[in-house]
Amino acid sequence: MQSPEWGEFRVKAGNKVSWVKDLLVVWSRIPGTAWYFGTLLKSRMPTKEDIKRLRDEGIKVGGVGIRIEPDVLKGKMPDGLIRGRRFFTPKTFWLDLTKSEEQLLAAMHPKARYNIRLAEKHGVVIEEDHSDAAFEKFLELTEETTKRQGFYAHDKKYFQLMWETLKEKIAHLFVARYQGEILAAWIIFKYDDKIYYPYGASSDQHRGLQAPSLMMWKTALWGKAQGCKVYDLWGVEEGKGFTDFKERFGPKTVGFVGTYDLIINPLLYWAFRIAEGIRWQILGSLRHTRGI
Repeated sequence: MQSPEWGEFRVKAGNKVSWVKDLLVVWSRIPGTAWYFGTLLKSRMPTKEDIKRLRDEGIKVGGVGIRIEPDVLKGKMPDGLIRGRRFFTPKTFWLDLTKSEEQLLAAMHPKARYNIRLAEKHGVVIEEDHSDAAFEKFLELTEETTKRQGFYAHDKKYFQLMWETLKEKIAHLFVARYQGEILAAWIIFKYDDKIYYPYGASSDQHRGLQAPSLMMWKTALWGKAQGCKVYDLWGVEEGKGFTDFKERFGPKTVGFVGTYDLIINPLLYWAFRIAEGIRWQILGSLRHTRGI
C-alpha cells in the first residue's frame, strides 16, 4: 500500500493522494464536507521530520488528520501523535520463506500436511490465471464466501478497478481447479521482498478436497521462487475460522507498533472521531442483528 501502483488505483477510485518523500498518503473526503482524512498504511516508520512534512501537506490538502499504521514490528513512534482506531488487525501471521521446503512442511500442523497431500492425490491443481473468466469466478466465489461466513467485503466495482490497475504489477490471481471447476481463487500481492494474502474465496462444493490448503502451500512456494522472504497471511483474529486455518501452516505471530493519528485540525478532527465512533457502533449492531 506504499507502491506507485496502489496510489494509481486509489486515484482511479476517487481519492486524492500525496507523496511525502517516499510515504504515500491516501485522502478520503469526509462526506458532506470539503475536508479530508488521510491514511498512511503499511509504511516504514516515519521520522520526526516526516511528521512535520505530513502536517504541512495535510494543511495544504485540507485534511483534518492522518491515520498512520506502519508495517513495522518494533520501534517508538515520533512524539505528537495520539492513538487511533486500528485499520488492520494489530497482529498478523508471517511465514518465513527463507526456510527450505522441508523446514516449512515440518513446521506445519500434521493436519495441514495431510490436507495438502489429500488435495494433490485427488488431482486439485493450483495455477496462476489472469484471464477474465478466472477473475469473474473470483468475484462469484467472493460473494458466495461472504454470505457463507458472514463478513463484509469490498463491492464488485472496487475489485474490478483494483484488478484492472494492479494485475501483473503487484496483484496475481491464483485458482484451484478440480476436473476443470474452480474451487478457490486468491489474489496475492507481491511487493519488495514480501507476498501478501489479502483476498481469498472458495466454493462450498467439494470442500473435502481441501483446495485452500494446497493453495496456501503452492502460493508460498511461488513466493519463494520469486525471491520473497516473508508471506504475510494478513491478519489474526482470535476465534475466527480463517485464523485457525492459517495457523496450521506454522507461521510466526507478529504484532505491529500500532495505529496513531496525526491531528491537523483539532476541532474538526474530534468531530470526525465522534462521527467515526457512531458509524462503527451502527456497523457493530448490524453484525449482531445479522448473526455475524
